[in-house]
Amino acid sequence: MEEKRVLVTDDEPSIRSAISYALKREGFVVETAADGEEALQKADAFRPDMLVLDVMMPKANGYEVLRRLENRKGLGILMLTVKNDIVDKVLGLELGADDFMTKPFDIRELVARVKSIVRRLDKVEEPAPAPDGKKAVLGQLTVHAAKRTAEVGGRLLELTPKEFDLLSLLVFHPGRVYTREDLLDLVWGMEYAGGTRTVDIHIQRLRKKLGDAHYMLQTVYGIGYKALEEGT
Repeated sequence: MEEKRVLVTDDEPSIRSAISYALKREGFVVETAADGEEALQKADAFRPDMLVLDVMMPKANGYEVLRRLENRKGLGILMLTVKNDIVDKVLGLELGADDFMTKPFDIRELVARVKSIVRRLDKVEEPAPAPDGKKAVLGQLTVHAAKRTAEVGGRLLELTPKEFDLLSLLVFHPGRVYTREDLLDLVWGMEYAGGTRTVDIHIQRLRKKLGDAHYMLQTVYGIGYKALEEGT
């Protein structure tokens, strides 16, 4: 199997060193950067498969790095932060981050999350293809699997890749109830329970973008989520 490349960016030398050492022991090829500007330069030259990115850094913070990154296709992103603010996480997820970890963290869990994101990126099939590979229609909501687009009443929705994958999975299986763990595994490929809040954040963002059609995504209290079936 081809070695995966990881760029670790953090302004604390001890953290960079610890993460780099742990990932190299697992067979990853690792480069490090001490600030946001260096991260952007090395991302362009190193072409990583995975980016471990601190939020609070000099020169350019983690969010600015995400905004300025080029060639993001196929790049996994795990963000590190000293904060545990839901607003910060929403911003990172909106900018395309796959996952968050709050400092201090267990290095073994970080390695496990990196591996999980890489496994997901290696999957070539879509998480929720339509039976005919075309589209699903629920009321005003239309999702095109092949084109990876969704629209409400003719209005094209601006969705992040994860938002589309989550919406697609639910809409192509209306009425089916998915637990948060199910959705985390099917959309993100994560096998740990600690990240289920990510699902809630994405559902909230999807409902906001759906506008008047927000009711199509139903909460099944105590269990998870489903897309509302026509006529229910």
